Amino acid sequence: MKSVSLKAYVRSQVQRAEVKKLRATGRVPATIYGIHAQPQNLEVVGEEICDLLNHSVTENLLVDLAVQNDPRSQRLALLQEVQHHPLTGKVIHVDFHEVAENEKVTVMVPVETVGEAAGVKNGGGSLEHILHKLKVRSLPKDLPEQLTIDVTSLEIGKSIHLGEVPVPAGVEILGDKHLTVVAVAAPRAEEEATPADGAAKAAGDVEMTKEKKVEGAEGGAAAKDGAKGGDKKADAKPDAKADAKKK
Repeated sequence: MKSVSLKAYVRSQVQRAEVKKLRATGRVPATIYGIHAQPQNLEVVGEEICDLLNHSVTENLLVDLAVQNDPRSQRLALLQEVQHHPLTGKVIHVDFHEVAENEKVTVMVPVETVGEAAGVKNGGGSLEHILHKLKVRSLPKDLPEQLTIDVTSLEIGKSIHLGEVPVPAGVEILGDKHLTVVAVAAPRAEEEATPADGAAKAAGDVEMTKEKKVEGAEGGAAAKDGAKGGDKKADAKPDAKADAKKK
């Protein structure tokens, strides 16, 4: 990764109100830290840091920091984290990770795909991008801004694993080499056809069962009514005889 130059200034404002005023002047608060030095508060010009980000493929940048009015004026650092305002998208804070040229560092690098997978183009499948960032380790100068995977020859049911991702010389990908990074899945219509048919049959069975239950319920009710009617007639006969005797 080629380094880019950026000016920075020692920052004394740390309180919330002070930092807010600092941003109002067009400066962005920053912090630099590393294993060889204590964390230090810095500030950078907002337009300059935005310009670097706009001309970069990703936010993974190797920066030659020129810290003004500081005993350690030259610092080599990775742009570790950039915080954006949730509504405006403006850069509101930057973290730098100071590194040494001869020491390997570990960072997360984005993964991009190129080409149209054969399984998508010819078979109607869908490309599934499972891992969007990979952890890599290398010297600062060898760090890639991003990793690229060509998926042109990928057929339905096939995938590319972590151990198959091409990397530049001097770069090592960390993690389980069997993890899937990208894959081509079969068309969803084919997968859902069988369950849908089964569901329709099951629904039909339920309707028939309900209908039978209703019929049975009506029959039972009629039988009960008939039984009640019979009881009433049986009760009526003794009363009639009694009336005849009285006459």
